[in-house]
Amino acid sequence: MKQNEHIAKLSSGYLFPEIAKRRRAFASAHPDARIISLGIGNTTEPLTPHICTAMAQYAQALGTKSGYSGYGDDSAGVMELRDKIAQVLYNGAVSAGEVYISDGAKCDVGRIQQLFGSGVTAVVQDPAYPVYVDGSVMTGAAGGARVDGSGYEGVVYMPCTAENQFFPSDLSVIPENALIYFCSPNNPTGAVASKAQLAALVAAARAKKSVIIFDAAYAAYIRDPSLPRSIFEIDGARECAIEINSFSKPIGFTGVRLGWTVVPKELTYEDGSSVARSWERLTNTIFNGASNIAQQGGLASLSAEGQKETRALTDYYLANARRIREALSQSNFSAAGVEVYGGDNAPYVWVRFPGRKSWDIFDRLLCECHVVCTPGAGFGPAGESYIRFSAFGHQEDVAEACGRLARFSV
Repeated sequence: MKQNEHIAKLSSGYLFPEIAKRRRAFASAHPDARIISLGIGNTTEPLTPHICTAMAQYAQALGTKSGYSGYGDDSAGVMELRDKIAQVLYNGAVSAGEVYISDGAKCDVGRIQQLFGSGVTAVVQDPAYPVYVDGSVMTGAAGGARVDGSGYEGVVYMPCTAENQFFPSDLSVIPENALIYFCSPNNPTGAVASKAQLAALVAAARAKKSVIIFDAAYAAYIRDPSLPRSIFEIDGARECAIEINSFSKPIGFTGVRLGWTVVPKELTYEDGSSVARSWERLTNTIFNGASNIAQQGGLASLSAEGQKETRALTDYYLANARRIREALSQSNFSAAGVEVYGGDNAPYVWVRFPGRKSWDIFDRLLCECHVVCTPGAGFGPAGESYIRFSAFGHQEDVAEACGRLARFSV
């Protein structure tokens, strides 16, 4: 049996297992070191009371004849939850029938790539969440790894750096009939696109008959009311965009697993057939629906009490981000020309060390500060010289890590 030729094209291991490997090696060599992770974006705080109670009560009821539930009617999820998402999070800008519940945004990215197949070009922000690129390679939408390791053939990279305010300078590079992956608030840069920027992206997608896959997994962290939380706040987006989102980061469901995708009724293929109908067919075939227990937790999070808890939890992580920003803005960093971005409307702080290799900075911070970050090069060619700090951590651990960073000799 031969290996899938497209998976064989992947140039190296997935970013986060490589980070874990280096951390384990250091811990093995230095067993007394207390390592603090500001790396992978995994939430750390307990589930909030109202949400946890709703899931516990539902789980308890599963042990009774009257409370037991098996498969749902279809894979799209509990209609009450779909309706709540449409009303509470989108203010009615989408309908319940356009909301499809899933087991997480990352899983849906992979399914969306199956929806459009191998004959489509992937366009990504650079740097970008690795799944957009790696998943495209796996489905055959990319030709293969470049010899110099700077990226994959068949993927169009749109550099997003400090020089262009982390938004693509040239949208004309988008080809016809492409899938455009766009994340805002952005992972890893922490940048949030303005309405004007997203309007330009929508206009470019419509002109090129392309589809935007808009990742809004961190929308709950936006505090600036002028910044859009959804692509569907932009005129024309319903004809050219799919939005994915998740309960992972707003309410700590990274292990519970629950997300959703919005596929508007107006979105069609070039022959006029419905994308939503294909999405329903695909998910009904390969997905039996999200956990009933998880869906009850998601539903509880959309009540008035649940929304208060969500706000408090996201505020907690944003306070961590502010503390990290402050630590990285001290004289030892600023004197070395270190630049700090993000962390205000997103739980990530993006830091540039001019002229340095990001994996070198990663290794130094691990060895000298016993702090784990994420090297920017793992997110794409434009991520070189940057590292990402995650605000997902216990506040006392973040405070200690920041104290160590303040003593770091840049």
